[in-house]
Amino acid sequence: MAPREGSLEAPTRHPLDWKSESFYDKENLFQEMERIFDFCHGCRRCVSLCNSFPTLFDLVDESDTMEVDGVKKEDYWKVVDHCYLCDLCYMTKCPYIPPHEWNLDFPHVMLRAKAVQFKEHGTSFRNKMLSSTDTVGSIAGLPVVSQTVNFVNTIKPVRKVMESVMGISADAKLPKFESKTFRKRFTASEGITAETGETTTGKVALFATCYGNRNEPGMNEDLVAVLEHNGIPVVLAEKEQCCGMPKLELGDLESVAAAKEANIPVLARLVDEGYDLMAVVPSCALMFKQELPLMFPDDEDVKKVQAAFYDPFEYLMLRHKEDKLKTEFPNALGKVAYHVACHLRVQNIGLKTRDVLQLIPNTEVMPIERCSGHDGTYAVKKEFNAISNKICRPVVNKVKQAEAEHYTSDCMMAGHHIESNLNDGSAAKHPMTLLRMAYGI
Repeated sequence: MAPREGSLEAPTRHPLDWKSESFYDKENLFQEMERIFDFCHGCRRCVSLCNSFPTLFDLVDESDTMEVDGVKKEDYWKVVDHCYLCDLCYMTKCPYIPPHEWNLDFPHVMLRAKAVQFKEHGTSFRNKMLSSTDTVGSIAGLPVVSQTVNFVNTIKPVRKVMESVMGISADAKLPKFESKTFRKRFTASEGITAETGETTTGKVALFATCYGNRNEPGMNEDLVAVLEHNGIPVVLAEKEQCCGMPKLELGDLESVAAAKEANIPVLARLVDEGYDLMAVVPSCALMFKQELPLMFPDDEDVKKVQAAFYDPFEYLMLRHKEDKLKTEFPNALGKVAYHVACHLRVQNIGLKTRDVLQLIPNTEVMPIERCSGHDGTYAVKKEFNAISNKICRPVVNKVKQAEAEHYTSDCMMAGHHIESNLNDGSAAKHPMTLLRMAYGI
């Protein structure tokens, strides 16, 4: 019987078998990479996504055999280096994912390769620093220090030195640090009684995230304002550390496990107390909704947190369906060019941000479903910055063509990358900021 060409069945995802000895067997890894690369070479549907696929196809086309067997195994790492684990190939393009018999999971074989590489060689000081968001944020966010860091990061000669010494691109836009973090600004809701819906409890515990706490606390402030305006009381998880996504992208799975041990018990207790969970950064929400459940499929607390975790606009649309969302908007937004973040797309919740914003009268939302090329750290690395800008170019062109009053992204790192590539003095706004503007609160 001939193998099926593609599949119309719903995709399934196998857990990540990262604790087995075979997971770190390099020869076995190369065999699986060659198997998957051979299917990718024969298909090539993913060529327009990240740079992993053009890199792979160029290696094949330039080999002696013009097949995967002609590619040197040591060159496989060039493909791995360009994968930032966005999962879009798996979720939106690949016709051979399970339950198809070929059982392709390109992101997981890339993650496995990163884990093998990390276990054998560790990683650079730059990569450790960029992925240690708690440590860097706690230092760079100190009073006076934050002002100094923010100022220094705008000085071109200093950035050139950073590029030469540390490999951080002099052209990349770096996030600012706030000494007055969201945790310092936040006050738990008072005088608001939660109204339970069919699928929502009507009260939210917020996972602030590293970025939302120390870099752009205004996003979380806007989220809290919108939730409270809609009668949803908000508390803040009493403690948290980085969700683990930056360490996952390095293949440092033990650090991901350590972050899980710190965060999951706190969040599970909040679920037991009747709270729905939420994070304003899509990659952090994805970590709890997908990555940790795949790494720890038998952990009941991980499952509990997964079931209670929501993207903010996903939650607002659920409240709207329950007739519990205020839809009186005194301010129109006009045209909005909306970049749909990759880590939001792979959550399989649909375009909820667009749907909420389109409830606003005289507002037209134009989604742009293309990668911005930023990833968490990819765009700031010297060797990848130019490629990330190239990936971003179609998004920038769409924003220009829209001639919209606002452009936005659920991932503000992506938003600022678009902003940097536009280079016209305009600024991206988070969609929650736009919603707050429309509410006039």
